[in-house]
Amino acid sequence: MTTTDWQPTACILCECNCGIVVQLEDRKLARIRGDKAHPASRGYTCNKALRLDHYQNNRARLTSPMRRRPDGTYEEIDWDTAIVEIAEGFKHIRDTYGGDKIFYYGGGGQGNHLGGAYSSAFLKALGSRYRSNALAQEKTGEAWIDAQLYGGHTRGEFEHAEVSVFIGKNPWMSQSFPRARVVLNEIAKDPARSMIVIDPVITDTAKMADFHLRVRPGTDAWCLASLAGVLVQENLCDEAFLAEHVRGADIVQDALRELPIAEYADRCGVDEELVRAAARRIGAASSVAVFEDLGIQQGPNSTLCSYLNKLLWILTGNFAKKGSQHLHSSFAPLFSTVSGRSPVTGAPIIAGLIPANAVPEEILTDHPDRFRAMIVESGNPAHSLADSTACREAFEALELMVVVDVAMTETARLAHYVLPAASQFEKPEATFFNFEFPHNGFQLRRPLLEPFPGTLPEPEIWARLVRALGVVDDADLRPLREAAQRGLQEYTEAFLGAVASNPTMSKLLPYVLYETLGPTLPHGLAGAAAVWGLAQKTAMAYPEAVRRAGYADGNALFDAILNSPSGVTFTIHNYEDDFALISHADHKIALEIPEMLIELRTLTTAPPRLTTSELPIVLSVGERRAFTANDILRDPSWRKRDVDGALRVSVEDAQALGLIDGCRASITTAAGSAEATVEVTETMLAGHAALPNGFGLDYVDDDGRTLVPGVAPNSLTSTGWRDSYAGTPWHKHVPARIEPARAEAR
Repeated sequence: MTTTDWQPTACILCECNCGIVVQLEDRKLARIRGDKAHPASRGYTCNKALRLDHYQNNRARLTSPMRRRPDGTYEEIDWDTAIVEIAEGFKHIRDTYGGDKIFYYGGGGQGNHLGGAYSSAFLKALGSRYRSNALAQEKTGEAWIDAQLYGGHTRGEFEHAEVSVFIGKNPWMSQSFPRARVVLNEIAKDPARSMIVIDPVITDTAKMADFHLRVRPGTDAWCLASLAGVLVQENLCDEAFLAEHVRGADIVQDALRELPIAEYADRCGVDEELVRAAARRIGAASSVAVFEDLGIQQGPNSTLCSYLNKLLWILTGNFAKKGSQHLHSSFAPLFSTVSGRSPVTGAPIIAGLIPANAVPEEILTDHPDRFRAMIVESGNPAHSLADSTACREAFEALELMVVVDVAMTETARLAHYVLPAASQFEKPEATFFNFEFPHNGFQLRRPLLEPFPGTLPEPEIWARLVRALGVVDDADLRPLREAAQRGLQEYTEAFLGAVASNPTMSKLLPYVLYETLGPTLPHGLAGAAAVWGLAQKTAMAYPEAVRRAGYADGNALFDAILNSPSGVTFTIHNYEDDFALISHADHKIALEIPEMLIELRTLTTAPPRLTTSELPIVLSVGERRAFTANDILRDPSWRKRDVDGALRVSVEDAQALGLIDGCRASITTAAGSAEATVEVTETMLAGHAALPNGFGLDYVDDDGRTLVPGVAPNSLTSTGWRDSYAGTPWHKHVPARIEPARAEAR
């Protein structure tokens, strides 16, 4: 298939999912550019989107279900055999040990959330309860804080903010909000606006900043506490806002009033006057927006840091006004409200997710409640979770493991069955990273290509597995199929009646929608049936905002989504709506979190360093660079620079350790060791080194050789190195020893 038409879709390499348009040559994404019709990105894209054909046509694509033989090799089997054997295997686990011993990991990457929506029907039919995914490596500490404060997720309106604060975040490289580089340039060029960056590295964003608070690695909590302390001690808080819209502000202010600013500034390595100047700029601004990211979310005191950074904009009243911080609508929730403790280790379940660092411990035990089986969908935890060795050992101990993916990943090679999914450009897809305010958007991406021979879209995979369980009578589905043929209005009435009267169908909603509404949708869009249900929920949750966007009800919104391949604006909020989106009964921010105030007090006695004489350097793994992306880009030929994923070290450390640019260095941590090529750079502080994300993945080159470029970051990380509240890993703070590789030393 070759066409000169530009077809709309989206980039799938970061959470922005910028709209792109593509020209095809046969099955190749031949030309790619930004989609000007996309409601959020408006034609913007970074360099990484232009490399997406390396995902679509990589040599590791799976084309048949695979079953592991007793000797560990794999054989191709047909789909019918795979579905029957997998369904029977999970039924055996359920009937022998209980469905709660079946663990689910994944549900989508940066752009493929829609397929994961259908897995819930199969999991519920089996009685599976526990799950995790990549968000449990990053966002659960912040999610726990958000739930206490106001019950939802906030996003800064950086496009209009007078002061933008980035904490452990380099948006020039990692993007994460629409048109990031355009917005950053606008801020940098406007003398009336300011940018504050808190980061030990001189990042691309830090170079643009008016205030770069270059903290020592792992000391962000002292820096953030100092900023909040200055706001209170210098009377820079918005007392009128606090009195009207916040509970517990006086208790928090009392805790900050006696905070030793000079001592904490010294602890974090930032000049006290710079801390005070940055805090005064925040306190004087008409609007402030704040973004925290992995730099603090995967380091010491991460949950406390999430709390302290939110104090900066709450204490100064930067909420519910243009250019500030906002709650927002959601087309589908990324987090659930499920909480509790994991069955074996008692790890906290936050937002429905078991901490990723606890996963091996939940398997490698004799505990009767240990996980016996696992489903991995569009994820690669054997590579992406801390301590890859422990993960591999755990996954090999499972009685049944099934992986659904487009490639034979590191995790897939440990599975009993691997099911080949259609790529993200061969099926309807969507992302649920819908975070913007006041206008929020959603894009249903149409398939550019038919599924590659031998592969199936995830909705069809899950539907076949549910059918194999035999939990739904086809006679129960027939009335809904007939109603769907008569139009959405009749289908809506029939659907509501059916799920209200049939508990089994109400438990398996995505499957029911796929089987009944799906066949009536345009060719190739059956997998979009679940979007109809999400459109109904969205219209009920935000009726006025949906009507402002131009849709009378959920059916009208669904029709618009189907007919707008570049995406739609699904809600338009007024700024005062922010207060209504606070979930507390009084619609006030509950600022006092007792656990965090205890943690704040302990900062005065906390140890200044977590490194040792044996492991004296803080290694940060997973740094995002111009030519790194998520793990779906396995073939390194897309990279134009940094092809080996260099270890970045400071000038001072290079001199002390006898390293030069381009030499090889040995890296040793408590978990393992590796070798990397060295890049000596002034961007790193002494005692701080960094390895990039996206490396350590094997691929087959043109000569048929299997190669593994760069270092797999989690060969060096430890599962025990985690936040005490959320269990998030300290990937950005790994004590390490770096020395010349033996060959270099000789």
